[in-house]
Amino acid sequence: MDWLEAILRLRELNEAAVVVTLVQARGHSPRDAGAKMAVSATGLWGSVGGGNFEAEVVDRARELLSSGYTSTELMNFALNDKVVTSHGVQCCGGEVSVLLEVLPARRTVAIFGMGHVGYEIAHILARLPVNLVLADSRQDAVTAERMHPLTQGQASVSAHHAPAPEVVLQGLPPGATILVLTHDHAEDLILCDAALRSQPSYIGLIGSRSKWQRFRKRLQEEGHDDGQIGRITCPIGLPAITGKDPASIAIGVAADLSSRWGNVQCTGNAS
Repeated sequence: MDWLEAILRLRELNEAAVVVTLVQARGHSPRDAGAKMAVSATGLWGSVGGGNFEAEVVDRARELLSSGYTSTELMNFALNDKVVTSHGVQCCGGEVSVLLEVLPARRTVAIFGMGHVGYEIAHILARLPVNLVLADSRQDAVTAERMHPLTQGQASVSAHHAPAPEVVLQGLPPGATILVLTHDHAEDLILCDAALRSQPSYIGLIGSRSKWQRFRKRLQEEGHDDGQIGRITCPIGLPAITGKDPASIAIGVAADLSSRWGNVQCTGNAS
C-alpha cells in the first residue's frame, strides 16, 4: 500500500505514525519536493529519496514516536561527500529539507452508561479526535437512531449493547480513559472492580461521597488495597462546576479530562 493508505490503516489500528514530506529540493536530489512517506514504529511506506539520508530520517521519526513528541520537526541535508550522517554519505550534490509531522494515536474513552449524563458527555467528547466507546446494558440506550448525532464529529464512535458491560471493558486498549455512570449501582461496582484489574489511565465514577464510601468498602472486600482503590476518581468533574443538571455535569467532566490530557502526551495505544 502507499503512504496514504498506510496512514489510514494505522489510524484504524490506533497506532502513532510520522508523515515525512520532502518540502524543498535544491540542486540534484533523488526525489522532487512533495515526495512523502509514512513511518511507524515498525513499518515504512513510500520514499523521500532512499539512501543514507532517508535512513537518518526514519531513525529520527522513530525517536519522535518513542519519546512522545507530538509537534513537527524540519531536517536539512546537504547531499555531498563532505557531510556524513550516521549511515554514511550521499553524493547527489544537492540539498533537501524534510518535514516530519507526528500523528499521535488517538485516545480511547469508554463511557459505561448512556443515560442523560453519559449521553451529554458523549456529545462533547464526540467533537474531539478520540476513539469513543459507548456501552449500556439497556438496548434502547444505544440504538442507531440515538447514537447517530454522536457520529457527526471528529471522534470514531462505537456503541455496544452489553448485558455484561465488563466484557466491553476487557476489550479496551491499555491506557484507556474509563467513565462509569450506569443506571445501576451494582453494575457500577462490577465495572469498578473490573477496571482496577485492567490498565486504564483514568477511572472516573459518578456519584456522591457517600456512594463512594460504600464502594470503597466493597472494593476492599474484593481484595483491592487502598493504593489500587485510589486510582478511582469519585465524584467526577471539576468541583467548581456545581450544577447538577446533565449538561453541567458533562461540561465539568469534559473540562477535567481535557485538563488531565493537556499534561500527558498520547503515544501508541493511548487513552
